[in-house]
Amino acid sequence: MATAAQWIEGARPRTLPNAIAPVLVGTGAAASLGGAVWWKAVLALVVSLALIVGVNFANDYSDGIRGTDDERVGPLRLVGSKLVKPSAVKAAAIACFGVAAVAGLVLAVTTAWWLVLIGALCIVGAWFYTGGKKPYGYSGFGEVAVFVFFGLVAVLGTQYVQAETVDWAGLVSAIAVGSFSSAVLVANNLRDIPTDTESGKRTLAVRLGDSRTRILHLVTLTVPFVVTLVLVLRTPWSLVGLLALPLAVRANAPVRSGGLGLALIPALRDSGLAMLIWGAATAVALSAA
Repeated sequence: MATAAQWIEGARPRTLPNAIAPVLVGTGAAASLGGAVWWKAVLALVVSLALIVGVNFANDYSDGIRGTDDERVGPLRLVGSKLVKPSAVKAAAIACFGVAAVAGLVLAVTTAWWLVLIGALCIVGAWFYTGGKKPYGYSGFGEVAVFVFFGLVAVLGTQYVQAETVDWAGLVSAIAVGSFSSAVLVANNLRDIPTDTESGKRTLAVRLGDSRTRILHLVTLTVPFVVTLVLVLRTPWSLVGLLALPLAVRANAPVRSGGLGLALIPALRDSGLAMLIWGAATAVALSAA
């Protein structure tokens, strides 16, 4: 039986910045239009957190029953380690998706009904990342999905449910957050190239190969700081986003130096922390615009 601490580790708490940062930035973008609504921001955060924990449990379940996680280099996997029955992890994923659906439904009812369709697509995308007969995460589309769902959809969705419109500042901020989110996954998949290749999981990192994946990680960490300079057109305070630059440099260090296996785990952690700091700083800057 898994302990509470092991369940928490299985939820992959290091991925939580991917859920928090887009809501912060989306709320800041809404505030820059005079439309921030605190309770909608809270509900958007519930949706985002529930989705990311749900997708983490769904991945644990799907990868576990396929045997993909039998030889892990990274953190604990509940099913792969045989600590928890697959049915229990699957139930945890479904419960998280249920929480996201309820919170999202409230936002849709109070904003626009077509948001129900967006929410449904998010849940379907979360499940079939590694679930189903032909998971798209096994075909190299994981980074694209993360960019879309935890970048474009999460940031612009958060801005829209509060301000009931989106603008260019929200869009470029969503691109930045999506790039950060992709950087986390790129580092993860770089670490797992050997085991994913052996198990037949054709991630983007497997397709690109080691050296080009390392270049991709640098690119995804560079884009947000280009966006920071673009956001100066909205407010000079956007330059506070540069506070995240040292963490981004540190995140890329083990990738740049040729690190392998466990040596790449700091790249995941620091990519996420850089995203969180950039998101918080940019949210404050946009709110003050």
